[in-house]
Amino acid sequence: MAENENQSGASETAVQEPPYSIRIEDAGPATKKVWIEIPKEEVAKKIAEQFKELRQEAAIPGFRKGHAPQKLLEKKFSADIRDQVRRTLISESYEMAVAKNSLQVIGEPEFDNPEQIQLKDDQPLNYCFSIEVQPEIKLPELKGIKVKKPKIQVTEEHIDQAMKNLREQQGTLILVEDRGVQDNDYIIAEVHAMVDNNVVHHSPEAQIVVRPGRLAGIQVEDLPKQLEGMKPTDMRTVKLMVPADYPTESLRGKELQIDITVKDIKRLEAAEINKQFLDDLGFTDEKELRDALREQMEERIQTDIQQAMRNQVIVHLLTNVTVDLPTRLSIRQADRVVSRRAVSLMMRGVPREQIEANVSRLKMGAEEEAVKELKTFFILQQVAKDQDVDVSEAELNGRISMIALQQGKRPEKVKQEMAKDGTTLMNLYVQIREEKAIDNILKTAEVEEVEPTAEQQKATEPGSESSAT
Repeated sequence: MAENENQSGASETAVQEPPYSIRIEDAGPATKKVWIEIPKEEVAKKIAEQFKELRQEAAIPGFRKGHAPQKLLEKKFSADIRDQVRRTLISESYEMAVAKNSLQVIGEPEFDNPEQIQLKDDQPLNYCFSIEVQPEIKLPELKGIKVKKPKIQVTEEHIDQAMKNLREQQGTLILVEDRGVQDNDYIIAEVHAMVDNNVVHHSPEAQIVVRPGRLAGIQVEDLPKQLEGMKPTDMRTVKLMVPADYPTESLRGKELQIDITVKDIKRLEAAEINKQFLDDLGFTDEKELRDALREQMEERIQTDIQQAMRNQVIVHLLTNVTVDLPTRLSIRQADRVVSRRAVSLMMRGVPREQIEANVSRLKMGAEEEAVKELKTFFILQQVAKDQDVDVSEAELNGRISMIALQQGKRPEKVKQEMAKDGTTLMNLYVQIREEKAIDNILKTAEVEEVEPTAEQQKATEPGSESSAT
């Protein structure tokens, strides 16, 4: 059933009605079908206006500017004028239909038979399109949501591990010549990855840390065992099954053969904790360094705990809110998932260059996650709207400054980089707004402190992320 048509007899104080017939109907979840008819009189008026403007400006040989015969102008420019008028009328009427009916458009319009939308003599211009709009969201009661807060304490073992990691970061790589590959070695190797004898990945100087991690984009938990004992010039073959979420769809489920030829082996000699070590880091003694590491770790744990609680709120909302998504999910939504993942990595201090080099990994599972991400986005957008949540320029710049500090760059430089593609900065704004909306819900939540799961405990340990490449 039609939701809206132009109404006549509007009062003089009302907004002027458009000179078009606009009819809108539901066409599926969060989708509208729009019919527009532009009267022949309006079409003729627009064409006349365009020819008048052209006549005033056109420079036709043999005629003074503004005095070229109408017939001549029509003969030379009729097709161009009509095409321009067609595009102008469609653009104006589309914008009018969207504004007049307060449509919250989230995608590009899909026109029915666009090649048939043409101006015809003494006839109205008719066209039809489908458009995806923001779904209607009905939120449940958000006060008193039950949330579990993991109790995670920083222990001396945590500090010891952090010190070990720091010593390794400041350590020296020593060339190994008297043995084969061992756990935690750093090796340079040539890597050929093949499927059905076709090379799908080649790296002549791959840097590999011998610990569980990724090889040719696939997680290899027993990587140390696979490479154990290899010496320079040795070649070994590792065979893996390509997982179902691998970014290259044509390779999924196939056997991947990876030929690894070792070029050199290095072991890491951790730095000694001495005066030079402490001076370089800006500390007077080991206790001051350990205190700083504790403070840093406590901040990280509090951030992780807050995120764990936010995730519980998101799960609650996804479980209790119905979202009818448009039937067409465009590639932009999957791209948005990738962009959000990239922003998250930037927030953790991962350099932009490293993020761009691992785009394929960011895309893994993005299509499957797009639906969940999209539902979450619409729900939190509604929450933020109902709570009147916004993000100030100062808040946005503050978050950018944090990213810049982690990356060792100037804040204005990072902001310029994020603004380049037109989406990263907006995604950061949306992410901050969503976090503020969720945190408002957490203020009234029923919070229960619980012991952390093994996964949560491991995730807070220093060096918990694999560094194998």
